[in-house]
Amino acid sequence: MSQARQIRFWLIGFLLFVAVLWVLAGMLLPFVAGLAIAYLLDPLVDRFENWGLPRWLGTTLSLLSFVVVLVTFALLLVPLIQAQTAQLIEVLPGYAAAFRARVEPLIMRFVENLSPEDVERLRGAAGQHAMDVVGWVAKVLRSVLSGGLAFFDVLSVLFITPVVAFYLLRDWDLLVAKVDQWLPRMHASTIREQARQVDDTLAGFLRGQALVCVVLGSFYAVALSSAGLTFGLVIGLLSGFLSFIPYVGSLFGFASAVGLALMQFEDPWRVVVVAAIFLFGQAVEGNVLTPKVVGDKVGLHPVWMIFALLAGGSLFGFVGVLLAVPVAAVIGVLTRFALGQYLQSPYYRGTNAGPPLP
Repeated sequence: MSQARQIRFWLIGFLLFVAVLWVLAGMLLPFVAGLAIAYLLDPLVDRFENWGLPRWLGTTLSLLSFVVVLVTFALLLVPLIQAQTAQLIEVLPGYAAAFRARVEPLIMRFVENLSPEDVERLRGAAGQHAMDVVGWVAKVLRSVLSGGLAFFDVLSVLFITPVVAFYLLRDWDLLVAKVDQWLPRMHASTIREQARQVDDTLAGFLRGQALVCVVLGSFYAVALSSAGLTFGLVIGLLSGFLSFIPYVGSLFGFASAVGLALMQFEDPWRVVVVAAIFLFGQAVEGNVLTPKVVGDKVGLHPVWMIFALLAGGSLFGFVGVLLAVPVAAVIGVLTRFALGQYLQSPYYRGTNAGPPLP
């Protein structure tokens, strides 16, 4: 078979796969969630196997441990988070009015130095950009919510996801071996190498970044609550959760916590303490947690991750958010492989070029 026919065959197969994914996106949530759980827990099941336990027993123990941790988190923290969230929604209009009362004189002082034409032009531009941003954010959120958090989807996640995760975990090694048998023999070694790099990238990012989120969320929640911030628990945990997207969690937490501190505290030093908490957390994340836990060889640039998560949520809803990181890892590995091939090819070096330059 010629190389052109092979490329055409795999391209058609890839397009069919994308089409099926697009058509079935509305029902894939429990299966994608089960696959994600199975992937995250597979090293734990392998460890149980190394200790001499049967695969099915290691799978059962791993899933039970995972469920116990989630239920414990829900029983201990969800009531506190719910109470603080309800209180925050109740007092937010008052905080907004107080913020406006503080900022409006500064804005009026700035506007007095502008001509009427400049004021009108600035107002129109600000309003247009604000509407564009709000509309785009609303579109993404509507796509994520409608695609992943409907009532039926919640029930399917609760009841179908554990079943899918159990069978995938139990048969993980068999599935990997079966897929390996289906690889085209001429390119099997190359595909295995790229798959290994994708696995290293995903393992380093998902498991490492999840641990970073837990550590940061716990630190922010405890530190902000100890500093006396009224809604420190909610802001801290949400900042830790959003830290899965690089820099977003820290920026959100810093802006929201400092803003609430300005509304809540009269003493400036207490506001400085709240700001210092996030500066310290960002320093620890950038210099200790991320290098030690995630590593610097993951190869997923923060901008690429933000783009992948937003694009996945916009195209496929919550399922797209779950698939964004694996797809970004695959594209990153394949792009580096293609670039390496290009640098060794005549397209880069020329038809009569000598050995590659160092």
